[in-house]
Amino acid sequence: MKKYRVGILGATGMVGQRFIQLLENHPQFEITAVAASDRSQRKTYGEACTWRLNGEMPNAVRSLPVQPPQPPLDCDLVFSSLPGDIARETEGSFANAGVPVISNSSAFRMDEDVPLLIPEVNHQHLDLLTRQRRSNTSGGFIVTNPNCSTIMLVLALAPLHAAFGITSTVATTMQALSGAGYPGVASLDIIDNVLPHIGGEEEKIETETTKILGRFVNDAIEPAPMAVSAQCHRVNVADGHMAAVRVNFTRKPELGELRGALSSFRSLPQELGLHSAPANPIVVRDELDRPQPKLDRDAGNGMTITVGRLREDTVLDYRFVVLSHNTVRGAAGAAILNAELLIALNYL
Repeated sequence: MKKYRVGILGATGMVGQRFIQLLENHPQFEITAVAASDRSQRKTYGEACTWRLNGEMPNAVRSLPVQPPQPPLDCDLVFSSLPGDIARETEGSFANAGVPVISNSSAFRMDEDVPLLIPEVNHQHLDLLTRQRRSNTSGGFIVTNPNCSTIMLVLALAPLHAAFGITSTVATTMQALSGAGYPGVASLDIIDNVLPHIGGEEEKIETETTKILGRFVNDAIEPAPMAVSAQCHRVNVADGHMAAVRVNFTRKPELGELRGALSSFRSLPQELGLHSAPANPIVVRDELDRPQPKLDRDAGNGMTITVGRLREDTVLDYRFVVLSHNTVRGAAGAAILNAELLIALNYL
C-alpha cells in the first residue's frame, strides 16, 4: 500500500497533537513535516510541543524540525488544524502551490466550491473539486470537515432525513473543554459552572448542517430545506460533545422505524473498508442514562457517535441525545477519514 507523505499545520496544538497520535502506524500516511507558529520554529517537535494527550509522544515525530506553516513542505498533502484567523491565507497558499489541503479549520467551509465533507453523508459533494480545479490548475485543492458539534448532529440526522424528511431540528449542545484548545477555558470560569456561549458555534451548526445535507445540483450545493436552531454551552467535561436534539419530520415515523434507521446506518466508508471508518457509525443505546461522555466517547475508537434517550416529543415529533468524541470524530479523525476517502476515490 502506498504511503503518502503528510505535513501537519498547527502541529503543536490540541488537534495537531491528535492528528499525530492518530497517524502513528497508519497504513497510508507517514508524517514527514510539522509546522507551527513562530515561537515553535527552529526547534524539534519534541522540544517545541508540550504533549497533552494520554500516552507518549510518538517517537517518529520527536526529531522533526518545526517549520513555518507555508509552502514548500516535504509532503504530498497537508492536514490543517490552524486557527481560523490565519487558516484562510495559509491553506490557500498550499492549495495554490499544488498541495492538497485536508482542513479542520472553519476558513473555507462555506465556500461554494469547497466540499464540507462527512464521508458517510455527502461523499457526492466531492464533485465540487471539479469546479475548484477550474480556478486552480496547480493540482492543489481544499477539502474541509465540519465543526465538531455539526459532525455529530449531522451524522444522526442524515439517515433520518433520507428516510423520513426533516423539516426542522433544534439542538442544545454541551461541549467539552478540549474543544477550546489549550489552555482553553480558565479554571475559575468553568469549575462549578456552565458557560452558555461559545463564539461562532451556533452559527456554524446552523449553516453547515444545511450545506452538508444539501443536494449537489448543477455544479453547486443546494442547501437542505430545513430549519436548524442551535444553542451551545461549554461544560466541565474533558472530552466528548453532547447535544439534546428535537426533530420534526415530513412523515412522522414509528419509534421502531426511527431507531432502525439510526442503528442500521452504513455508508461508503464502511463498504470500502477505510482504515479509520468505524464498523458502526451510529450506536443506539436504550439505557435511561446513556450516552455519557466518560462511558461512550471512545466508541469505535472515537469515530462512532452514540444516540440515546430516543423518545416522542411533546412539541416536535421526536427527541434524542447524541454524543461524539470531539477531537477524534469531531476534528482530526474526521479529516483523516476524509483523506482516506480521497485516496479510495482516486482524488489523491
